[in-house]
Amino acid sequence: MTESSSKKLDMQTRIVQSEDNITPGFASFSVPVARASTVVFPDLASMRSLVWSDDSKWRYGLHGTPTTMALMQRLAAIEGGEYALLQPSGLAAISNVYFGLVKSGDHVLIPDNAYGPNRDHADWLVEDFGIEVTYYDPMIGAAIADLIRANTKLIWLEAPGSVTMEVQDVPAIAAVARAKGIVTAIDNTYSAGLAFKPFDHGVDISVQALTKYQSGGSDILMGATIMRDVELHKKLKRARMRLGVGVSSDDASLVLRSLSSMKLRYEAHDRAAFELATWLKTRSEVSAVLHPAIADCPGHEIFKRDFKGGAGGLFSIVFDKRYTAAQVDAFVEALDLFSIGWSWGGSHSLAMPYDVRSMRTASQWPHDGVLVRCYIGLEEVGDLRADIEAALAKAFA
Repeated sequence: MTESSSKKLDMQTRIVQSEDNITPGFASFSVPVARASTVVFPDLASMRSLVWSDDSKWRYGLHGTPTTMALMQRLAAIEGGEYALLQPSGLAAISNVYFGLVKSGDHVLIPDNAYGPNRDHADWLVEDFGIEVTYYDPMIGAAIADLIRANTKLIWLEAPGSVTMEVQDVPAIAAVARAKGIVTAIDNTYSAGLAFKPFDHGVDISVQALTKYQSGGSDILMGATIMRDVELHKKLKRARMRLGVGVSSDDASLVLRSLSSMKLRYEAHDRAAFELATWLKTRSEVSAVLHPAIADCPGHEIFKRDFKGGAGGLFSIVFDKRYTAAQVDAFVEALDLFSIGWSWGGSHSLAMPYDVRSMRTASQWPHDGVLVRCYIGLEEVGDLRADIEAALAKAFA
Protein backbone atom coordinates (compact mmCIF):
# COMPACT_ATOMS: atom_id res chain seq x y z
CA MET A 1 0.00 0.00 0.00
CA THR A 2 1.52 3.33 -1.08
CA GLU A 3 1.37 6.51 0.99
CA SER A 4 -0.77 8.24 -1.61
CA SER A 5 -3.31 5.43 -1.76
CA SER A 6 -3.51 5.15 2.04
CA LYS A 7 -4.64 8.77 2.32
CA LYS A 8 -7.78 7.90 0.34
CA LEU A 9 -8.86 5.31 2.89
CA ASP A 10 -10.99 5.68 5.99
CA MET A 11 -9.09 6.32 9.22
CA GLN A 12 -10.07 2.91 10.67
CA THR A 13 -8.65 1.12 7.63
CA ARG A 14 -5.48 3.22 7.81
CA ILE A 15 -5.01 2.24 11.48
CA VAL A 16 -5.41 -1.47 10.72
CA GLN A 17 -3.32 -1.38 7.54
CA SER A 18 -0.62 0.98 8.82
CA GLU A 19 2.97 0.58 7.74
CA ASP A 20 5.21 1.18 10.72
CA ASN A 21 8.52 2.69 9.66
CA ILE A 22 11.13 2.08 12.36
CA THR A 23 13.87 4.69 12.46
CA PRO A 24 16.89 3.36 10.54
CA GLY A 25 20.06 2.89 12.57
CA PHE A 26 18.38 2.05 15.87
CA ALA A 27 20.19 -0.66 17.84
CA SER A 28 20.21 -2.01 21.40
CA PHE A 29 21.51 -4.96 23.39
CA SER A 30 18.11 -6.62 23.71
CA VAL A 31 16.39 -8.85 21.18
CA PRO A 32 13.19 -7.18 19.93
CA VAL A 33 9.93 -8.89 20.84
CA ALA A 34 8.29 -10.06 17.62
CA ARG A 35 4.69 -11.06 18.36
CA ALA A 36 2.82 -12.90 15.66
CA SER A 37 0.12 -15.43 15.05
CA THR A 38 -0.24 -14.74 11.33
CA VAL A 39 2.94 -14.45 9.29
CA VAL A 40 2.36 -12.63 6.01
CA PHE A 41 4.08 -13.30 2.68
CA PRO A 42 5.01 -10.93 -0.13
CA ASP A 43 3.47 -13.22 -2.74
CA LEU A 44 2.03 -16.72 -3.23
CA ALA A 45 5.26 -18.04 -4.72
CA SER A 46 7.08 -17.25 -1.45
CA MET A 47 4.38 -18.95 0.58
CA ARG A 48 4.33 -22.06 -1.60
CA SER A 49 8.10 -22.41 -1.56
CA LEU A 50 8.16 -22.99 2.19
CA VAL A 51 9.33 -26.31 3.60
CA TRP A 52 8.08 -26.92 7.15
CA SER A 53 11.49 -28.17 8.34
CA ASP A 54 13.36 -25.06 7.18
CA ASP A 55 14.14 -23.05 10.31
CA SER A 56 15.27 -20.03 8.33
CA LYS A 57 11.78 -19.25 7.02
CA TRP A 58 8.66 -18.23 8.87
CA ARG A 59 5.32 -19.96 8.42
CA TYR A 60 3.10 -19.20 11.39
CA GLY A 61 3.64 -17.64 14.79
CA LEU A 62 3.04 -20.89 16.64
CA HIS A 63 6.14 -22.42 15.08
CA GLY A 64 8.51 -19.55 15.71
CA THR A 65 9.28 -15.86 15.54
CA PRO A 66 12.61 -14.00 15.38
CA THR A 67 12.45 -13.69 19.18
CA THR A 68 11.94 -17.39 19.87
CA MET A 69 14.52 -18.29 17.22
CA ALA A 70 17.10 -16.11 18.96
CA LEU A 71 16.46 -17.97 22.21
CA MET A 72 16.66 -21.37 20.53
CA GLN A 73 19.99 -20.49 18.93
CA ARG A 74 21.48 -19.38 22.24
CA LEU A 75 20.26 -22.45 24.10
CA ALA A 76 21.81 -24.72 21.48
CA ALA A 77 25.08 -22.79 21.75
CA ILE A 78 25.20 -23.14 25.55
CA GLU A 79 25.01 -26.95 25.38
CA GLY A 80 27.03 -27.40 22.20
CA GLY A 81 23.99 -28.50 20.22
CA GLU A 82 22.89 -27.56 16.73
CA TYR A 83 19.11 -27.35 17.09
CA ALA A 84 16.62 -26.43 19.79
CA LEU A 85 12.84 -26.41 20.16
CA LEU A 86 10.84 -24.48 22.74
CA GLN A 87 7.93 -25.86 24.71
CA PRO A 88 5.59 -24.29 27.30
CA SER A 89 7.24 -26.15 30.23
CA GLY A 90 9.93 -28.65 31.11
CA LEU A 91 7.32 -31.40 31.23
CA ALA A 92 6.09 -30.39 27.77
CA ALA A 93 9.67 -30.84 26.56
CA ILE A 94 9.68 -34.36 28.01
CA SER A 95 6.35 -35.01 26.28
CA ASN A 96 7.81 -33.80 23.00
CA VAL A 97 10.47 -36.50 23.23
CA TYR A 98 7.94 -39.24 23.94
CA PHE A 99 5.47 -38.28 21.23
CA GLY A 100 8.23 -37.65 18.71
CA LEU A 101 10.06 -40.93 19.16
CA VAL A 102 7.95 -43.76 20.59
CA LYS A 103 4.72 -45.48 19.66
CA SER A 104 2.54 -48.30 20.92
CA GLY A 105 4.60 -51.45 21.49
CA ASP A 106 7.90 -49.61 21.99
CA HIS A 107 9.97 -50.02 25.15
CA VAL A 108 11.47 -47.15 27.20
CA LEU A 109 14.06 -47.30 30.01
CA ILE A 110 13.82 -44.68 32.79
CA PRO A 111 16.11 -44.21 35.81
CA ASP A 112 14.54 -44.79 39.19
CA ASN A 113 15.62 -41.30 40.30
CA ALA A 114 13.85 -39.52 37.42
CA TYR A 115 11.85 -36.32 37.82
CA GLY A 116 8.46 -37.39 39.24
CA PRO A 117 6.28 -36.01 36.42
CA ASN A 118 8.39 -37.94 33.91
CA ARG A 119 7.46 -41.14 35.75
CA ASP A 120 3.80 -40.09 35.83
CA HIS A 121 3.93 -39.37 32.11
CA ALA A 122 5.49 -42.75 31.39
CA ASP A 123 2.94 -44.59 33.53
CA TRP A 124 0.15 -42.82 31.63
CA LEU A 125 1.68 -43.91 28.32
CA VAL A 126 1.81 -47.49 29.59
CA GLU A 127 -1.80 -47.46 30.71
CA ASP A 128 -3.42 -45.62 27.81
CA PHE A 129 -1.05 -45.89 24.83
CA GLY A 130 0.54 -49.32 25.01
CA ILE A 131 4.11 -48.20 25.68
CA GLU A 132 6.33 -50.55 27.70
CA VAL A 133 8.46 -49.01 30.47
CA THR A 134 11.19 -50.41 32.70
CA TYR A 135 12.62 -48.39 35.59
CA TYR A 136 16.28 -49.05 36.28
CA ASP A 137 18.82 -48.44 39.05
CA PRO A 138 20.42 -45.08 38.20
CA MET A 139 23.85 -46.46 39.14
CA ILE A 140 23.62 -49.35 36.68
CA GLY A 141 26.18 -48.02 34.20
CA ALA A 142 27.04 -50.26 31.26
CA ALA A 143 25.02 -53.10 32.80
CA ILE A 144 21.97 -51.41 31.34
CA ALA A 145 22.68 -53.62 28.34
CA ASP A 146 20.97 -56.43 30.25
CA LEU A 147 17.68 -54.48 30.28
CA ILE A 148 17.57 -53.64 26.60
CA ARG A 149 14.96 -55.44 24.54
CA ALA A 150 14.44 -55.77 20.81
CA ASN A 151 11.76 -53.06 21.01
CA THR A 152 13.72 -50.61 23.20
CA LYS A 153 13.61 -47.24 21.45
CA LEU A 154 14.48 -44.68 24.12
CA ILE A 155 16.65 -44.50 27.24
CA TRP A 156 16.15 -41.64 29.66
CA LEU A 157 18.92 -40.36 31.91
CA GLU A 158 19.00 -37.83 34.74
CA ALA A 159 22.30 -36.86 36.33
CA PRO A 160 22.16 -36.03 39.13
CA GLY A 161 18.69 -37.14 40.12
CA SER A 162 16.85 -33.98 41.06
CA VAL A 163 15.79 -35.28 44.50
CA THR A 164 18.18 -38.07 45.48
CA MET A 165 21.24 -36.72 43.64
CA GLU A 166 22.80 -39.92 42.30
CA VAL A 167 25.15 -39.15 39.41
CA GLN A 168 24.73 -41.64 36.59
CA ASP A 169 27.59 -42.88 34.42
CA VAL A 170 26.14 -41.16 31.38
CA PRO A 171 28.97 -42.01 28.93
CA ALA A 172 28.74 -45.72 29.76
CA ILE A 173 24.97 -45.85 29.24
CA ALA A 174 25.11 -43.69 26.12
CA ALA A 175 27.79 -45.93 24.59
CA VAL A 176 25.64 -49.03 25.07
CA ALA A 177 22.63 -47.28 23.59
CA ARG A 178 24.54 -45.93 20.59
CA ALA A 179 25.95 -49.35 19.80
CA LYS A 180 22.41 -50.71 19.63
CA GLY A 181 20.90 -47.77 17.75
CA ILE A 182 18.78 -46.56 20.70
CA VAL A 183 18.13 -42.86 21.27
CA THR A 184 19.19 -41.38 24.61
CA ALA A 185 17.61 -38.32 26.22
CA ILE A 186 18.78 -36.65 29.42
CA ASP A 187 16.96 -34.29 31.73
CA ASN A 188 19.85 -31.85 32.06
CA THR A 189 17.97 -29.21 34.04
CA TYR A 190 20.19 -29.67 37.11
CA SER A 191 23.26 -28.35 35.28
CA ALA A 192 21.45 -25.77 33.10
CA GLY A 193 23.74 -26.91 30.29
CA LEU A 194 26.61 -25.16 32.06
CA ALA A 195 28.13 -27.81 34.32
CA PHE A 196 27.49 -30.86 32.15
CA LYS A 197 27.67 -31.10 28.35
CA PRO A 198 25.63 -34.18 27.39
CA PHE A 199 26.53 -34.21 23.70
CA ASP A 200 30.22 -34.51 24.59
CA HIS A 201 29.31 -37.70 26.48
CA GLY A 202 27.33 -39.38 23.71
CA VAL A 203 23.75 -38.30 24.56
CA ASP A 204 21.38 -37.57 21.69
CA ILE A 205 18.84 -35.18 23.24
CA SER A 206 19.09 -32.75 26.14
CA VAL A 207 15.89 -31.63 27.84
CA GLN A 208 15.87 -28.41 29.84
CA ALA A 209 13.27 -26.82 32.08
CA LEU A 210 13.97 -23.18 31.26
CA THR A 211 11.69 -22.42 34.20
CA LYS A 212 14.78 -22.91 36.37
CA TYR A 213 18.18 -21.18 36.02
CA GLN A 214 17.59 -19.85 32.51
CA SER A 215 14.66 -17.80 33.76
CA GLY A 216 16.11 -17.10 37.19
CA GLY A 217 13.01 -15.30 38.39
CA SER A 218 10.57 -18.06 39.39
CA ASP A 219 8.01 -16.43 37.11
CA ILE A 220 8.21 -18.17 33.72
CA LEU A 221 7.23 -21.65 32.56
CA MET A 222 9.19 -22.91 29.56
CA GLY A 223 11.11 -25.94 28.33
CA ALA A 224 13.44 -26.91 25.52
CA THR A 225 14.71 -29.94 23.66
CA ILE A 226 18.22 -29.56 22.26
CA MET A 227 20.06 -31.88 19.88
CA ARG A 228 22.80 -32.14 17.28
CA ASP A 229 21.26 -34.62 14.85
CA VAL A 230 19.12 -33.04 12.15
CA GLU A 231 16.88 -36.09 11.71
CA LEU A 232 16.04 -36.16 15.42
CA HIS A 233 15.35 -32.45 15.21
CA LYS A 234 12.91 -33.02 12.37
CA LYS A 235 11.09 -35.78 14.27
CA LEU A 236 10.66 -33.69 17.39
CA LYS A 237 9.73 -30.60 15.41
CA ARG A 238 7.07 -32.55 13.53
CA ALA A 239 5.62 -33.85 16.81
CA ARG A 240 5.64 -30.39 18.34
CA MET A 241 3.87 -28.94 15.31
CA ARG A 242 1.18 -31.62 15.34
CA LEU A 243 0.58 -31.12 19.05
CA GLY A 244 0.14 -27.40 18.44
CA VAL A 245 2.80 -26.46 20.99
CA GLY A 246 4.34 -23.00 21.09
CA VAL A 247 5.62 -20.34 23.46
CA SER A 248 5.02 -16.63 23.85
CA SER A 249 7.58 -14.25 22.35
CA ASP A 250 7.17 -12.13 25.47
CA ASP A 251 8.18 -15.04 27.71
CA ALA A 252 11.05 -15.90 25.35
CA SER A 253 12.31 -12.32 25.63
CA LEU A 254 12.34 -12.59 29.44
CA VAL A 255 14.44 -15.76 29.29
CA LEU A 256 16.76 -14.10 26.77
CA ARG A 257 17.19 -11.18 29.17
CA SER A 258 18.24 -13.57 31.96
CA LEU A 259 20.66 -15.73 29.98
CA SER A 260 23.54 -13.26 30.14
CA SER A 261 23.65 -13.51 33.94
CA MET A 262 22.91 -17.25 34.19
CA LYS A 263 26.51 -18.45 34.58
CA LEU A 264 27.24 -15.87 37.27
CA ARG A 265 24.08 -16.79 39.15
CA TYR A 266 24.76 -20.52 38.82
CA GLU A 267 28.25 -20.06 40.27
CA ALA A 268 26.89 -18.00 43.18
CA HIS A 269 24.26 -20.66 43.95
CA ASP A 270 26.97 -23.32 43.74
CA ARG A 271 29.30 -21.61 46.22
CA ALA A 272 26.55 -20.98 48.76
CA ALA A 273 25.04 -24.47 48.46
CA PHE A 274 28.38 -26.20 48.88
CA GLU A 275 29.18 -24.12 51.96
CA LEU A 276 25.85 -24.94 53.59
CA ALA A 277 25.95 -28.60 52.56
CA THR A 278 29.44 -29.00 54.05
CA TRP A 279 28.29 -27.37 57.29
CA LEU A 280 25.16 -29.54 57.47
CA LYS A 281 27.36 -32.65 57.40
CA THR A 282 28.61 -31.62 60.83
CA ARG A 283 25.12 -31.47 62.34
CA SER A 284 24.09 -34.39 64.53
CA GLU A 285 20.48 -34.11 63.32
CA VAL A 286 21.58 -34.98 59.75
CA SER A 287 22.58 -38.53 58.80
CA ALA A 288 23.48 -37.83 55.16
CA VAL A 289 24.05 -34.90 52.86
CA LEU A 290 23.41 -35.72 49.21
CA HIS A 291 25.46 -33.22 47.24
CA PRO A 292 27.36 -34.48 44.17
CA ALA A 293 30.49 -32.51 45.06
CA ILE A 294 30.70 -34.21 48.49
CA ALA A 295 32.71 -37.43 48.51
CA ASP A 296 30.11 -39.86 49.88
CA CYS A 297 27.32 -38.85 47.50
CA PRO A 298 26.53 -41.74 45.10
CA GLY A 299 28.35 -41.10 41.83
CA HIS A 300 30.74 -38.49 43.26
CA GLU A 301 33.68 -39.85 41.26
CA ILE A 302 31.61 -39.66 38.08
CA PHE A 303 30.68 -36.09 39.00
CA LYS A 304 34.35 -35.16 39.36
CA ARG A 305 35.11 -36.76 35.99
CA ASP A 306 32.24 -35.39 33.91
CA PHE A 307 31.00 -32.14 35.50
CA LYS A 308 33.15 -29.09 34.87
CA GLY A 309 31.07 -26.17 36.10
CA GLY A 310 29.96 -26.89 39.65
CA ALA A 311 26.70 -28.25 41.06
CA GLY A 312 24.42 -25.25 41.32
CA GLY A 313 22.15 -24.63 44.27
CA LEU A 314 20.32 -27.94 44.71
CA PHE A 315 21.09 -30.69 47.23
CA SER A 316 19.26 -32.91 49.72
CA ILE A 317 19.71 -33.82 53.36
CA VAL A 318 18.52 -36.94 55.16
CA PHE A 319 17.61 -36.55 58.80
CA ASP A 320 18.58 -39.07 61.44
CA LYS A 321 16.04 -41.89 61.68
CA ARG A 322 15.18 -40.93 65.26
CA TYR A 323 13.20 -37.97 63.90
CA THR A 324 9.68 -38.59 62.67
CA ALA A 325 8.17 -37.26 59.48
CA ALA A 326 6.08 -34.89 61.60
CA GLN A 327 9.21 -33.48 63.23
CA VAL A 328 10.87 -32.98 59.85
CA ASP A 329 7.73 -31.23 58.62
CA ALA A 330 7.96 -28.99 61.67
CA PHE A 331 11.57 -28.17 60.74
CA VAL A 332 10.57 -27.17 57.19
CA GLU A 333 7.72 -25.03 58.46
CA ALA A 334 9.97 -23.38 61.05
CA LEU A 335 12.29 -22.07 58.33
CA ASP A 336 11.78 -18.37 57.75
CA LEU A 337 14.01 -17.65 54.74
CA PHE A 338 13.27 -20.94 52.94
CA SER A 339 9.89 -21.04 51.23
CA ILE A 340 7.98 -24.28 50.74
CA GLY A 341 7.72 -24.93 47.04
CA TRP A 342 8.85 -27.08 44.14
CA SER A 343 11.22 -25.99 41.39
CA TRP A 344 14.52 -24.16 41.72
CA GLY A 345 16.71 -21.71 39.81
CA GLY A 346 15.29 -18.47 41.21
CA SER A 347 16.73 -16.05 43.74
CA HIS A 348 14.72 -17.37 46.72
CA SER A 349 15.70 -20.43 48.76
CA LEU A 350 13.31 -23.39 48.97
CA ALA A 351 12.85 -26.54 51.07
CA MET A 352 10.61 -29.55 50.48
CA PRO A 353 10.33 -32.93 52.28
CA TYR A 354 10.05 -36.13 50.23
CA ASP A 355 9.01 -39.70 50.97
CA VAL A 356 11.64 -41.32 48.75
CA ARG A 357 10.61 -44.92 49.44
CA SER A 358 7.25 -44.25 47.80
CA MET A 359 9.06 -42.97 44.70
CA ARG A 360 11.22 -46.06 44.06
CA THR A 361 10.34 -49.22 42.18
CA ALA A 362 13.65 -50.54 40.77
CA SER A 363 16.29 -49.75 43.38
CA GLN A 364 16.42 -49.84 47.16
CA TRP A 365 16.65 -46.55 49.00
CA PRO A 366 19.40 -47.00 51.61
CA HIS A 367 18.35 -44.33 54.11
CA ASP A 368 15.81 -44.65 56.93
CA GLY A 369 15.38 -40.97 57.72
CA VAL A 370 13.21 -38.38 56.00
CA LEU A 371 14.75 -36.48 53.06
CA VAL A 372 14.45 -32.73 52.59
CA ARG A 373 15.55 -31.17 49.32
CA CYS A 374 17.11 -27.74 49.72
CA TYR A 375 17.53 -25.13 47.03
CA ILE A 376 19.91 -22.32 47.98
CA GLY A 377 18.99 -18.98 46.48
CA LEU A 378 20.88 -15.69 46.42
CA GLU A 379 20.37 -14.68 50.03
CA GLU A 380 23.38 -14.11 52.29
CA VAL A 381 24.79 -17.51 53.34
CA GLY A 382 25.18 -16.48 56.97
CA ASP A 383 21.52 -15.57 57.19
CA LEU A 384 20.45 -18.91 55.67
CA ARG A 385 22.67 -20.83 58.09
CA ALA A 386 21.22 -18.96 61.07
CA ASP A 387 17.72 -19.70 59.78
CA ILE A 388 18.48 -23.42 59.53
CA GLU A 389 20.02 -23.46 63.01
CA ALA A 390 16.94 -21.79 64.49
CA ALA A 391 14.58 -24.21 62.73
CA LEU A 392 16.61 -27.22 63.90
CA ALA A 393 16.49 -25.98 67.47
CA LYS A 394 12.76 -25.35 67.31
CA ALA A 395 11.76 -28.62 65.62
CA PHE A 396 14.10 -31.03 67.38
CA ALA A 397 14.43 -29.53 70.87
